[in-house]
Amino acid sequence: MAGSGRRPEHRGPPELFYDEAEARKYTQNSRVVEIQSQMSERAVELLGLPEDRPCLLLDVGCGSGLSGDYISDEGHYWIGMDISPAMLDVAVEREVEGDLLLADVGHGIPFRPGMFDGCISISAVQWLCNADKKSHSPPKRLYRFFSTLYTALARGSRAVLQLYPENSEQLELITAQAMRAGFTGGMVVDYPNSAKAKKFFLCLFVGSSGTLPKGLGTECADGEEMHQAKFTNERTRFRNAKGKSVKKSRDWILEKKERRRRQGKEVRADTKYTGRKRRPRF
Repeated sequence: MAGSGRRPEHRGPPELFYDEAEARKYTQNSRVVEIQSQMSERAVELLGLPEDRPCLLLDVGCGSGLSGDYISDEGHYWIGMDISPAMLDVAVEREVEGDLLLADVGHGIPFRPGMFDGCISISAVQWLCNADKKSHSPPKRLYRFFSTLYTALARGSRAVLQLYPENSEQLELITAQAMRAGFTGGMVVDYPNSAKAKKFFLCLFVGSSGTLPKGLGTECADGEEMHQAKFTNERTRFRNAKGKSVKKSRDWILEKKERRRRQGKEVRADTKYTGRKRRPRF
């Protein structure tokens, strides 16, 4: 159930659609990587995580770990689930920082109650609406997914699931099964009047009825456009507006290496050359 930065066409089950060649092509596509990063940033923002401590997140349909890269960059920990062995193989080769689990989320979320501080999913949940086997019942699979996800999340946490619904009926089916499982919340639509930029985020609350966030690109009562959290390609030299080190800078590399050391992973020693760009060779 690998997430993607594009609207997927139904060409069979995701574990077959995302074979080794497709998984590598997908992960190396710079546009897909950019879109995936933007949607991951928006999803994590909608989670409303506390800023004073790292959290443990579940990434449903983690694919090759592109969403997980953003979670790690924000200083959080994550576990990813995906049904595609090829996608997870690419994630292992990329040495992502999260833990990975090969599983069909339509069979449920196999973690202990209250384990996660939040959940994100990028372009994956709509796959559960497909009946790829005779035994598959989309309503039952969706309910199994949402009911076990509800249990695995800590009280007061959120799940933010970005998806590409084929039609309004599919959107209603997904939302209805989520509410039946105990979630509250609803759909947040960014840029609803744009054919290309329009994005659906199912924002779900666990154990409390929070205020549903506003979608980007919507208008306030006075007719002014909402401007919070718009994505931009502008970068400050060392740190962004949230105080995080700019990706690929020396500070960012040192922070990433320190996180890997805390996780018990083998990391090369820091030197004066760490983070220094190599000169081009001709």
